[in-house]
Amino acid sequence: MVLVFALGYAGIIFEESLAFNKSGVGLLMAVCLWVIRSIGAPSTDVAVQELSQSTAEVSEIVFFLLGAMTIVEIVDSHQGFKLVTDNISTRNPKTLLWVIGFVTFFLSSVLDNLTSTIVMVSLLRKLVPPSEYRKLLGAVVVIAANAGGAWTPIGDVTTTMLWIHGQITTLKIMQGLFVPSVVSLMVPLALMSLTSEANGSSQTSSSLLSSEQMAPRGQLVFAVGLGALVFVPVFKSLTGLPPFMGMLLGLGILWILTDAIHYGESGRQRLKVPQALSRIDTQGILFFLGILLSVGSLEAAGILRQLANYLDANIPNADLIASIIGVASAIIDNVPLVAATMGMYDLTSFPQDSDFWQLVAFCAGTGGSMLIIGSAAGVAFMGMEKVDFFWYFRKVSGFALAGYVAGIITYLAGQNIPLSLPTSLADIPFITGS
Repeated sequence: MVLVFALGYAGIIFEESLAFNKSGVGLLMAVCLWVIRSIGAPSTDVAVQELSQSTAEVSEIVFFLLGAMTIVEIVDSHQGFKLVTDNISTRNPKTLLWVIGFVTFFLSSVLDNLTSTIVMVSLLRKLVPPSEYRKLLGAVVVIAANAGGAWTPIGDVTTTMLWIHGQITTLKIMQGLFVPSVVSLMVPLALMSLTSEANGSSQTSSSLLSSEQMAPRGQLVFAVGLGALVFVPVFKSLTGLPPFMGMLLGLGILWILTDAIHYGESGRQRLKVPQALSRIDTQGILFFLGILLSVGSLEAAGILRQLANYLDANIPNADLIASIIGVASAIIDNVPLVAATMGMYDLTSFPQDSDFWQLVAFCAGTGGSMLIIGSAAGVAFMGMEKVDFFWYFRKVSGFALAGYVAGIITYLAGQNIPLSLPTSLADIPFITGS
């Protein structure tokens, strides 16, 4: 099974060279691994039971992603994000660097790092002409999107995985990782501000931005869509049901709303949910499905537990293990890394909201910024702006590494300094819900 997983993983890593789509490789790998598991299991019934349990866990994440991506696509099709982009008016290159960074950071904390990257890179195309400076701003978007997604349960798919499966809770992850995430962004921003690209003459141009008009009732769709995303943790806290149910509730409300406001408008079908569903990254969702099912097979076979025992015996420091996971996520996709970690260590080894799980969330979320292929945000940036691996490695990787290390140091140092919240804030169900 390990050999099949390694071969499948190699196919995913080198998909560009092999011309094989990673989603197809992931699905093929998952099926092959479960076939092998069914042969090696004590009985077929045992393997089927294990597969059913794994599928139930994976489907929660798949449905969550499907709902979230559809909601964001609906808002984007209504040009709802113009409410954010229209307020970016600075023409100073250094100031714009920081503005883009923090807008992306907070946008990613509510949406997800991939969607935030797509939105912000699209914005940069309208703000800045093609140049080294625009590439640098795009790199800032990648770093900020990954940092912003690490400190909320819905900002990054790996953090969402940990949240859905109970390793972290909303309040604790926001308390524990907000400051380290900010530091992991501010350090690269400060270093990038010293580069020649960030100290050149103004290159911004807002003429293209004004040419795009928001769709009718776009502000309403933006408000409802954003509210639906933010309401998910509240729903989980109030009902105790899995987060994907809250996401599907929000999607259902937005679906009915868009059908109502565009009733009888045959020329606006692209603004409705059926058209949005045709535009979302379905192959990305299938990739997650294949990877998570593959990792589930390794967990069912006990391979991940053996790996955990090996790491415990040879690397007794849990913080170091989490840090290594982050570095590895710059080379290997962080989704299977976190999925494997969840299979290696259960809640009896490290309780809910322990330092280990929080550090895993931070490291897996931000470590991918060190290489352009290390995160979905980086891959999206590479495809949209035609940035090559070695440009990013020369110009950005060092800055991202500095931010990564600074964030870890900040987190470890802050464990002895409790972060208190106002009583009124701590009483909100969304904040205190597990």
